[in-house]
Amino acid sequence: MQNPSSRRETIATATNLRVGAKNPISIEIPDFTIQAGDFVAITGANGCGKTTLLKTIARLLNPIAGKLELAIRPGAAIGYLPQQGPLQKDFPASVFEVVISGCQASRGIRPFYTFSERRRAERIMERLGIATLSSKSYKELSGGQRQRALIARALISPRKLVLLDEPTASLDLQAAKSFLELAKELNSKGATFVFVTHDPLLIPAATKTIHIGEAVLCEKCGEKTEVCNG
Repeated sequence: MQNPSSRRETIATATNLRVGAKNPISIEIPDFTIQAGDFVAITGANGCGKTTLLKTIARLLNPIAGKLELAIRPGAAIGYLPQQGPLQKDFPASVFEVVISGCQASRGIRPFYTFSERRRAERIMERLGIATLSSKSYKELSGGQRQRALIARALISPRKLVLLDEPTASLDLQAAKSFLELAKELNSKGATFVFVTHDPLLIPAATKTIHIGEAVLCEKCGEKTEVCNG
């Protein structure tokens, strides 16, 4: 059973936050607090800045204005799953190599993966239905298979904070349910999840929602617009 919210560690707090990936546009973000053990959905229309907010929480982008306080260090404590890009699709490695590479941040200077890390990779691949693809080339996988491999990579090591961008994209219903079951299991053991999603399967499972409206702010003229380039 989780502790009362008043006793849980605060992971992130946003106040008067504006984020953006392309100047001069910024997106206004509602104030929010994320506490340890939360299962947070970031929702909103396409192009409204959900991915930009997730990248800002991941420290891949700096805030345009306002304050985002993160009580967590980057690296081994944070797992991050971006949307799939062309480079990811052509990654020259086996599925097992892609999955177990999620242990690199916590491996330190050790030249090899431990038995427990390799066994954990095998178990998580079994949970996500890709164990039989272990030795197959990652670039030969279907979109849904690649997505499951990347999810496994993000979840393989113990993480304090897990950030996922559209984790169930390209997944069929059964694979999405397997992901949700595994994510909730890890969440019950202390991992905090923040995920961008439109999925009607995931949104009801969230303990907290950050909804981003469509209006964005032009930093040059100070006017709001419904066209989002962020």
